[in-house]
Amino acid sequence: MRSALANRAGLLRAAVFFAALTALPFGVTAHWIVNLGVFTLIYAGLASAWNLVGGLAGYPSLGHAAFFGVGAYAEAIYFQHRDVGASGLTPFLVLPVVGAGVAVLGLAVGWIAMRTRSDVFAIVTITLLFVAQTLAFNLNSFTGGSQGIGMPSAPFDVDSFERPFYLVLVLILAVSMGLTWAAMHSGVGLSLQAVAADEERARGIGVHVSGVKLLAFAVSVGIAGMIGGVWAYYVSFVYPQFAVDPLITIGMVLMAYLGGRGTLWGPVLGAFIIVPAQQYLAYQYGATQLYLIAYAAVFLLIMLLLPRGILPSIGDRLRRRAATRPAPDTPTEAPATPREMVS
Repeated sequence: MRSALANRAGLLRAAVFFAALTALPFGVTAHWIVNLGVFTLIYAGLASAWNLVGGLAGYPSLGHAAFFGVGAYAEAIYFQHRDVGASGLTPFLVLPVVGAGVAVLGLAVGWIAMRTRSDVFAIVTITLLFVAQTLAFNLNSFTGGSQGIGMPSAPFDVDSFERPFYLVLVLILAVSMGLTWAAMHSGVGLSLQAVAADEERARGIGVHVSGVKLLAFAVSVGIAGMIGGVWAYYVSFVYPQFAVDPLITIGMVLMAYLGGRGTLWGPVLGAFIIVPAQQYLAYQYGATQLYLIAYAAVFLLIMLLLPRGILPSIGDRLRRRAATRPAPDTPTEAPATPREMVS
């Protein structure tokens, strides 16, 4: 009964959250706010996707920006000599194909990278990121090299240009969170948690360790590739230093850790805190680069106070408070009167 009520409350919370997100670009006309929403959703989707492998499976990938860049270049290369259509929606329609292609690539990469663990896995994946960035700079016939590669401009109305990108990103975020929720409430999620806790013991009790790890990795990078495709169409020009940027990976990892990795809402919460704060600090102190120090100081302060992330740390404190709260007085029988004792 309690579980059913919790699931119902969670579904209601998700419905309200996504309804509010969807309504925002229709009620807000300021371009800078919707643009901020676009980049917040980009990182929320990336952090949620990273959480599938870095949070649930316990494999801290530092190479997700490579797959983000692959998705961006796939979209740009495909539409370099093709029309995006009168409606401008065609690039969005090919995103599932882009995501599937990146996921297949992720299977090949993960089959090799996931033979390592923990710190070694992180080193392997960040090496992959720099290899991808080097290839993006040097494969001039495909990527345009350092000069970049362009996409046709989206033929959307100027007054609501950001809205289609925003809504597509809301959908991708919903898909990513839905997959995370499904994983957390299924045998796959239990298998991933067992792998994160003790991989050898998980293998000993019959968990298909390699299969669930590769599945989580492929789905995670596939979502990152789709978000990269949306980003490429939005900015309409792809440069290697921005498409395959280590700061993209660092951003999604920090957001997941800040909100609480391994949770459903933690990575999203981290993105909704960090991205607006980063933009504000960059606007205030961007000329002197002091915003980077302020950004690091705020994050360090929160991590010292909430070491497991915001949501898990708050949950731990609430449970401790509930455990130390005195139990309500239980009614006891009134002591017998002397007459009752005699009788």
